[in-house]
Amino acid sequence: MKRGTIQDHLIHSAELGEDISFLVYVPADFSPMFSYTFLICQDGKDYFQLGRLPRLADELLEAEEIEPLIIVGIPYLNKHDRREKYHPDGVQQAAYIRFLANELVPYLDEQFPGHGNRFGRALAGDSLAGTVSFMAALKHPDLFGRVLMHSPFVDSTVMNLADSAATLPSLYHVIGIEETDVLMTNGERADFLTPNRALSSLLSGKRTDYFYEEFAGNHTWTYWQKDMKRALLKMFE
Repeated sequence: MKRGTIQDHLIHSAELGEDISFLVYVPADFSPMFSYTFLICQDGKDYFQLGRLPRLADELLEAEEIEPLIIVGIPYLNKHDRREKYHPDGVQQAAYIRFLANELVPYLDEQFPGHGNRFGRALAGDSLAGTVSFMAALKHPDLFGRVLMHSPFVDSTVMNLADSAATLPSLYHVIGIEETDVLMTNGERADFLTPNRALSSLLSGKRTDYFYEEFAGNHTWTYWQKDMKRALLKMFE
């Protein structure tokens, strides 16, 4: 099987006031003559390593089961940095979403041949990373047309934003039935399942391309990794 390459990229973010390094998976048969969909993953190193996205993409692209895809993985520095940038109440969340929209998107469009429309850009994330991906798409529907969410954190801020959104992305949303007592990075425990069910009920009542399922498992990559192939096939077939 032909292997894609993983590149290291770095840009300075004026929105965040720091340099942001990230990984970019480029398919084995990449050609500047073709246009590619960008899949931008928060918790990027986890999606690349624990989720094994590059290997899955190699397999599915070679079999021509998914559309041409470039995958971007943005890692977090530590659990504090992650919470500040991803949590709805995080002091840097608004700036991080502006970074995605105002700095990362133009950079990717300059570096690679993208489609240049909202459905040519997808966001992905697990837990809080899913939350910020979803919120970014709701705040910038003109830029991001697809979202993959694995067990996102959902609170009243997320619910209100989803309820008031005029335009929704195509959504892939899964949650584990055992996610009723999740230990969060701040040391607190929370029921993730009930709020996710409430969000699903809300989204199901709106006109959107929406896939929702509850899997038999808990809030770990053990279960999210097993779901990655289906997620890619559902969203990029």
